[in-house]
Amino acid sequence: MRKLIDSHIHFDMYGKTEQIEMLLDFHVHNIEAIISVSNHLQSAKRNLMLVKEDPRIRAAFGYHPEQRLPTDNEVRDLLDFIEKNQQYMIAVGEVGLPYYLRKKHPEINLQGYIEVLEQFIQQAVILNKPIVLHAVYEDAPIVCSLLEKYNVKQAHFHWFKGDQRTIERMKQNNCYISVTPDVVYKKKIQQLVKIYPIGQLMVETDGPWSFEKEFEGHRTHPKMLHQSIAVIAALKHIPLDQVYQKIYENTCRFYGL
Repeated sequence: MRKLIDSHIHFDMYGKTEQIEMLLDFHVHNIEAIISVSNHLQSAKRNLMLVKEDPRIRAAFGYHPEQRLPTDNEVRDLLDFIEKNQQYMIAVGEVGLPYYLRKKHPEINLQGYIEVLEQFIQQAVILNKPIVLHAVYEDAPIVCSLLEKYNVKQAHFHWFKGDQRTIERMKQNNCYISVTPDVVYKKKIQQLVKIYPIGQLMVETDGPWSFEKEFEGHRTHPKMLHQSIAVIAALKHIPLDQVYQKIYENTCRFYGL
């Protein structure tokens, strides 16, 4: 069976009606599970409720970096929430560094975000949980150094973009990456898929983020990942069923499903 797991989606950001419609639709498209990442404490609380409502939803709790720097109290409250609800949490995430926010606001002090990320990395290590990372381009080497500092063994760089040197470093450190449906039409993502080991690869939608080309005007849904898998198989020159099986196994192994 060509089963799929969406390794990175913001399911709590969909409307309730959308969530119900999508969940009813999962069996039709062989969607076995989704990993719903959090943006902040309120997002984590919504994801906690979703996990309790449907076992196919797995949650990661964290603070998305592409927003204002959280206060010390906000970080402390979220870390306390994570510790208290760790049995419902599959990973720490989404956490990382604010690359795109800094492009709009170059005056932002990166050091504060690094210090916050370091706290989440430490907690992931203490709780023995994987960590889901937003770290692209020149931010990725900074995050790699933090992961090496704390000897992190389970790091997932979602929708990764970066240079060849960083890619090689991530491969050596057994970091996993995931690609979105833009692999169907973006040459740079296709090139990344060609060179990254199939054993460290997953697929995601990052929904409700919307996509272009053939996906234009369509609500982002995990069923789009079937098109991603087809492109990955073609790029890797591996039989389609084997790619389905391998990426499914990768995701189950990484997240302990």
